[in-house]
Amino acid sequence: MDISDPTTYTTIYEQHRRGVFAAAFRILGNEAQADDVVQDTFIKVWRKPASFDAKRGELGSYLRLMARSRALDLWREGQAAGRASDRLKAVVAVGSGQSEDRPDHRAEQAEATDTVVEALRTLPENQREAVVLAYWGGLTAEEVAKRAAVPLGTAKSRIRLGLAKLRDEFGDGYLAARAA
Repeated sequence: MDISDPTTYTTIYEQHRRGVFAAAFRILGNEAQADDVVQDTFIKVWRKPASFDAKRGELGSYLRLMARSRALDLWREGQAAGRASDRLKAVVAVGSGQSEDRPDHRAEQAEATDTVVEALRTLPENQREAVVLAYWGGLTAEEVAKRAAVPLGTAKSRIRLGLAKLRDEFGDGYLAARAA
C-alpha cells in the first residue's frame, strides 16, 4: 500500500477518520480539538508515509495511537494553562483571606501585589506572558516556548529580559527586603 498516492490516501482517510476522531474525542471531550487532532494525524502520515511499518501492526491502530498521543499532549497543555491561570489569580488576588488577619499585613500584601502587577504591566506583552507562565504558572522554558510557538532560545530570552526589567523597576534592595 502506497500511502503517498493521493487516491490511496483518500481511501485511508475515509476508512479511518471516524476511529481517529473517536480516539481523540474520548480524551479531549471537544469536537473542534478532536477535529484538529484528526487533521494533524493525517498530515503527519501524508508528510512521512514511511513512518508507518505494516510489519508492526495495522494502519488503523497506528493512526488511533498517533491521535491518542496528540490528544493527550493537548489535554496536558490545557491542564498546565489552567493551573497557570489559577496561580496567577491567587497571586494577584487582594484580600483573599489566606494571609494573616492583621490589617497592617493585609495592607502590606495589597500594596506589594499592586506594585508587582503595575511592574508586570510595564513589560512588553511577550515578556510579561513568558514571566507569568514561568514563575506563577510553573511552566518550564520549553513549555513556555511551545505555548507561545517560539524557539526555546526566544522563550528563555523573553523570561530573562522580563526579569531584568522587573529587577531594574524594583531595584535589588527592594527585592532583598521583600524576600526577608
